Amino acid sequence: MSSLSVIMENYLKRTNTFFRFLLVGVLNTLIGLSIMLFLLNAAEMSYWISTFIGNGVGALISYLLNRSFTFQSKAKWNSTIPRFIIVILSCYILSYTVSHMALRIFEEDHILLKENFAVILGAGLYTLLNYLGQRLYVFKTI
Repeated sequence: MSSLSVIMENYLKRTNTFFRFLLVGVLNTLIGLSIMLFLLNAAEMSYWISTFIGNGVGALISYLLNRSFTFQSKAKWNSTIPRFIIVILSCYILSYTVSHMALRIFEEDHILLKENFAVILGAGLYTLLNYLGQRLYVFKTI
C-alpha cells in the first residue's frame, strides 16, 4: 500500500470529521459557484438572483452531505434544518464583523493588503466556526 493511500485512509476515517467537512465545503462551493456563473453569464440572470440561487444550492448540498457523509447524523430533519440555518447565518455575521474590524487595523495606504487579509481572516473564521456549530449543535448526537 502506498504512503498516499495510507494517509488518505487515515484522513477519511469516520473520526476525522474536519477533513470530511472541508471536502464537502470544496464540493458545495464548486457546485454553487458554477451555478452562479452559469445563471449570470449563460442565462443572463441578475447578480442577485444568480448568487441567491447558487448559494442556496450550495447550502442545500452542504446540509445533505454534512448530515450523511461528514457527521453521519440520525438527528431529525425538523430540528437540524433550523439549527443549520442559524449556524450559517451566525457564522456569516460573526466572520463579517471580525473581518470588518480587522480592516480598521491596517493603514489606509495598504488597502489591497488589508482587504485581502480581511477576506482570508473571515473565510478561515467562518470555516472553523461553521464546523464547530455543525458538529456540536446541528448534528450533535446524544
